[in-house]
Amino acid sequence: MSEVKLVATARTEFGKGAARRLRRAHQIPAVLYGHGSDPLHVSLPGHDTMLALKHANALFTIELDGKPTLAIAKDVQREPVKNVIEHVDLLIVKKGEKVSVEVPVVVVGESAPGTIHLVDTQSLQLEAEATHLPAAVEVNIEGAEGGTIITAGDITLPQGAALVTDAETIVVTVSVPHVSADDLAADEAAAELAAEQSAASHAADATEE
Repeated sequence: MSEVKLVATARTEFGKGAARRLRRAHQIPAVLYGHGSDPLHVSLPGHDTMLALKHANALFTIELDGKPTLAIAKDVQREPVKNVIEHVDLLIVKKGEKVSVEVPVVVVGESAPGTIHLVDTQSLQLEAEATHLPAAVEVNIEGAEGGTIITAGDITLPQGAALVTDAETIVVTVSVPHVSADDLAADEAAAELAAEQSAASHAADATEE
């Protein structure tokens, strides 16, 4: 995705109380670090930051005191109940450098009729250029038969990306659902009961006539 530009403000107050005051003012506490520089404690505009973080591996241009800095989100802390963003760790990056990031797996296509698929691994660790990070990795299961196993090494990666996750890691499996003897017996019993109820209903209707 394209760069997301955010105007940051330097933070001079710290602690839970200061963080709560920032969030009430629709700001998000954050820290910028990397490339040997001292960590910079900043606040970010809450709404714009929240929208940007909906996209995996968004590239930020953080403007602080008129100076732009490229960064990516390395850690996002959320309040577990309300899912409100409480803090963001931003890693400073440079154009042309490679970084390692988690990229979500997206399954496309439909497996063969009568089969189901299970996503065993929800994301892959990839190395890619910091300014061209992939938002997702697609796994195509179109027509895949039962017994198909797709590993990380089988997946076609976005251009310029390299796999960090073990290539033998199972990502998606396709199987044919098995019906147990108990399930079959239960279905037969339900069918017999329905037939008996239907017959009884017809008999009652005939008697009334």
